[in-house]
Amino acid sequence: MSSSALTCFQKCCPKVIKHYPFNQKTVPMDISAVNALPYEDFVNIFGNVVEKCPLITAAVWTRRPFTSLNALEAAIHEFIDALPESGKEGILRCHPDLAGKHLHSGALTRESQEEQTRAGMDVLSSAEASQMTRLNEEYKGRFGFPFVICARMNDKVTILRELSERCQNERAAERARGIGEVKKICRLRLQGLVLSDATNKL
Repeated sequence: MSSSALTCFQKCCPKVIKHYPFNQKTVPMDISAVNALPYEDFVNIFGNVVEKCPLITAAVWTRRPFTSLNALEAAIHEFIDALPESGKEGILRCHPDLAGKHLHSGALTRESQEEQTRAGMDVLSSAEASQMTRLNEEYKGRFGFPFVICARMNDKVTILRELSERCQNERAAERARGIGEVKKICRLRLQGLVLSDATNKL
């Protein structure tokens, strides 16, 4: 991580943790409205585009003005890519288990709840739920972080197959794969918050 990124993390940390609500919902806005947001509003709205990592959003706020949705997304991705491997694994550890206890207790963030439900994680058969639990534990035991996949781009059959197959990967390859999935999730969450570049008027 660059010294400037680390400094921003350190400065933003207390304020972000105090003010960020993990289940806020907002109406999509154009990029000019995004650029006009004060720091706290920006973090409140975009703080969960990377699951439970509002510090990333806080750091990216300093990169304004963004010319487009793609530019905002690129700034987030660049920040993630600049993190050391331990930082990337930290991002993965912020993600909940798929079809885990938090899904059924309602303890997930709003975004995760919606994404897992859309993928059918809340209607697994008994056999599927047992398989998911076993594979989740096997995966975390092997890699030290949870299995991450963009649930909105997959269904329960594909997710179970991917989880089983990815348990066989090497740690470095799986860390990179997981971060790739984090970026897909980020992209879809951003699309729900910011109007597409085709409709933005700067």
